[in-house]
Amino acid sequence: MMLKTLMVKLDPSEEQYQMLLDTMHRFNEACNYIARVAFAIGKANKVEVHKATYYDVRERFGLSAQLAVRAISKVVEAYKRDKSIKPEFRLDGAVVYDQRILTWKGLEAVSLTTLQGRQLIPTKIGDYQKVRMDRVKGQVDLILVKGVFYLCPVVEVAEESPYDPKGALGVDLGIKYLAVDSDGEIHSGEQVNQTRYRLDSLKSRLQSKGTKSAKRHLKKLSGRMARFSRDVNHCISKKLVAKAKDTKRSIALEDLKGIRSRVTVRKAQRRSLHSWGFYQLRSFAEYKALVAGVPVVLVDPRNTSRTCPSCGHVSKANRPTRDEFRCESCGFAGHADHIAAMNIAFRAVVNQPIVARHDASVTSSGL
Repeated sequence: MMLKTLMVKLDPSEEQYQMLLDTMHRFNEACNYIARVAFAIGKANKVEVHKATYYDVRERFGLSAQLAVRAISKVVEAYKRDKSIKPEFRLDGAVVYDQRILTWKGLEAVSLTTLQGRQLIPTKIGDYQKVRMDRVKGQVDLILVKGVFYLCPVVEVAEESPYDPKGALGVDLGIKYLAVDSDGEIHSGEQVNQTRYRLDSLKSRLQSKGTKSAKRHLKKLSGRMARFSRDVNHCISKKLVAKAKDTKRSIALEDLKGIRSRVTVRKAQRRSLHSWGFYQLRSFAEYKALVAGVPVVLVDPRNTSRTCPSCGHVSKANRPTRDEFRCESCGFAGHADHIAAMNIAFRAVVNQPIVARHDASVTSSGL
């Protein structure tokens, strides 16, 4: 089974919205108080921190018993990561709920504890979330995103049994072409780059103006590029996994760990390089493949675009231009990224690399 995080939108009344906001602020104020105490006594043990803070938290911040317990747990988990620094929590940080203080009322509403007691709040659940809500496991986070409250339940997603692949679908990742597979299908990055340049130009003009209207517009634009890129990466990875599964092949990807520090580009290209979601596209392909039972392998990316798939000759001269490949030994020619994808697929089959594992939880809003 694989764990996946969904985002369920809440639809509170104005009064309920204020209750949720007050509860969130008070919860995180309590977390900051608990963090100060834990740091002062140097304890990251939940029992010790509970003894030192529980009754004070109940009295000072008016939290229910279980909300106080959840606040203590949140602080302890954060403090354990690095005991050399005192954790700090934003007032609009997540509020952690469990089954004692949150109950799902079908798919239409949720009952949760606030400072003013239990509130029944309507939910807006899409078709993607509906088919998974019966598999909610463990705690649920209440978060605030751009003024909208969401619940983030973790659900279990069944993984299909992996099959014995017959060959591999090689995938070359890039900037001009986000992904090119060994069948020759190209997923262009032109739209992504054009959108990025357009938004960057607009942000620059708004920042120069500095008016209240410009600042409101800037706030509205915040995160738009990230959401667009994420959607594109979801669509590409979904197509790649579907193609591999339909043909009973594995997916072969380059192991691009540390690519940004290894690659040298001109100054004008640096933003494109560092804005490119190397890991995101690969991770999307990995977890989608894991659910679908498609094996994923990672191969060494060195010289994949300089090696002739026909005769094996390796030379920088084999790639006279960015998009062109022409072997100086045997004359084999083609699109450079397609050639690279063919070599990736070949290495996946011949070299028998280690099968990739994607163990992280996945957050999804239904894409």
